[in-house]
Amino acid sequence: MIVYGHRGAKGEAPENSLAGFRHAFRHGIRHFELDLVLSKDGKPVIIHDLTVDRTTDQTGEVYKYTASELAGMDARRNTTAWPSSVGVPGLEDLLNEFPEIEHLQLEVKKDARQRLNVLCNRIIEVIQRRGLYGQVVVTSSDTRFLREVRRRDRKVKTGLVSNRKFPRPTKVAARMHCDYLCLGWRICSRGLVDEAHRRDMKVSTWTVNRIHDMLYLEDMGVDSIITDYPTSTRIYFDNRARNPLPLATGTSRESATTA
Repeated sequence: MIVYGHRGAKGEAPENSLAGFRHAFRHGIRHFELDLVLSKDGKPVIIHDLTVDRTTDQTGEVYKYTASELAGMDARRNTTAWPSSVGVPGLEDLLNEFPEIEHLQLEVKKDARQRLNVLCNRIIEVIQRRGLYGQVVVTSSDTRFLREVRRRDRKVKTGLVSNRKFPRPTKVAARMHCDYLCLGWRICSRGLVDEAHRRDMKVSTWTVNRIHDMLYLEDMGVDSIITDYPTSTRIYFDNRARNPLPLATGTSRESATTA
């Protein structure tokens, strides 16, 4: 089971900041989930909300600021305490600094159609230019956006983000020809996981912050979890791998799972 850092390492450093990615990367995390919004000058920037109000010292919609202006903000509001100022980075800033990242889930929130069309083009341009087909999945709860991604380049992997049991998310994702099903962990079930796997989709669950819940999801067979605390989670699973519990009588070694 793969561990993804949620918004970098949301519970350990300012969310969606280069400082957070650096922190997690130093501790061995190579898989991340992050959010992308379009800046005024047409660049994909890493921020969760469509406004800067919650996480920065400024106010207003993200699309009204250039990438440079966003990078100059202090993005430490309502997030994990940090000793020095951090800005809102661009996607390419992250890719330039961390070429060794193994996989990214790039989530796009619902927004105005025109901005989403431009953002879709920009994300695909980055993937194509850098050859990131195997390192990136573009995810969203916006099915129209996912269709647009697929229409532009069928080689780009996509994932449906869902936190609802109905309509059945596996069926919606299959209709969209998605490669990933990204579920709110509380709606996850063995039936959904098995169905997704039969349809050749990987299952990723969010946001999972308790070890007990991670083990519950691992037992269901999910492929990955997204957590606010990736470094402490990695420590737990690394320690477990080094010191496995004895198998109970009658339990086959093949049934044991690792993360």
